[in-house]
Amino acid sequence: MIDGAAAAREIISGLKERVAVLGKSNVRPGLAAVQVGENPASKIYLRNKVRACDEAGVHSDVHPLPADCPQDRVIAALEKLNRDPQVHGILLQLPLPPHLDTERIMQSVAPEKDVDGLTWASLGALVAGHPRFEPCTPAGVIVLLERAGVALDGRHAVVVGRSAIVGKPMALMLMARGATVTICHSRTRILPDHTRRADILVAAVGRPRFITGDMVKPGAAVIDVGINRLPDGKLAGDVDFATTRGVAGWITPVPGGVGPMTVAMLIANTVRAAERSVTSRAA
Repeated sequence: MIDGAAAAREIISGLKERVAVLGKSNVRPGLAAVQVGENPASKIYLRNKVRACDEAGVHSDVHPLPADCPQDRVIAALEKLNRDPQVHGILLQLPLPPHLDTERIMQSVAPEKDVDGLTWASLGALVAGHPRFEPCTPAGVIVLLERAGVALDGRHAVVVGRSAIVGKPMALMLMARGATVTICHSRTRILPDHTRRADILVAAVGRPRFITGDMVKPGAAVIDVGINRLPDGKLAGDVDFATTRGVAGWITPVPGGVGPMTVAMLIANTVRAAERSVTSRAA
């Protein structure tokens, strides 16, 4: 079992020392989140981020906007944060209401403050092999694999999911570490033929219990990125934990696996952004 919650706590604890060093330069890392509307899941997620920021010594602010907010007002809010020297990282909380153009708005975040790693500038740098900030969820997956002692170089990794937030950057990050990567998705034909060949299987398809034990290679590392709310209110991942845990060599639970790591990596990126601001100021 790969305990993401424990790993996240250790990372947050380690960030405290770096925040203290920044304090000697009169800099406190600052993370600003922009939330449009009252999405319940987003509110819970933001609350967890604020709590983790407090623990690490990072200042955090949530900037709420009404659900019917026009696009230009959202962009103006982001541009104001771009100009604020006390803000080192900006988070645009997704999903946005359907009347807004998420891609257009996301590009309004300054690349040096894109601690989510999701602007085109950040993703392009990742493709080129020179990432400024690696996207938080895939970065958390890499850290969990490395901490568990799972070798990446030369291994076959299968990523089930092709989103720009997880699937695509996950594949790039695995390739950068020497893995041979296959990208699949919910419509891939004969999907089990691919997943059963994976030494490392990352499920990020957004369907509860989509990956079952008979689709997994014995001894494989199975990383469940999904978090789905079932009709009875319980949470389930994209992996059927009950049938898979006896087959996999390593497995992450839901909750308590990748989710806490996403938050930890967001804060780590914010601290890194603050450190870079000190370096650029000195130059």
